[in-house]
Amino acid sequence: MSDDGNDKAGREPEPRTFSGRDTSQGHIVLRRPWQRRVFILGLAGLVVLGALLAWFA
Repeated sequence: MSDDGNDKAGREPEPRTFSGRDTSQGHIVLRRPWQRRVFILGLAGLVVLGALLAWFA
């Protein structure tokens, strides 16, 4: 047996599993003011890009 932490010879450890409550998909966590600014600017940039593509298409 090896000392690498795997109890099965030559196999990777199993991936971790998470419950549905732990993952809470769809929840955006913006804790710092700069994170909020970057997120809002990114959304605004997508709207502007879409408007420009619609205008020139």
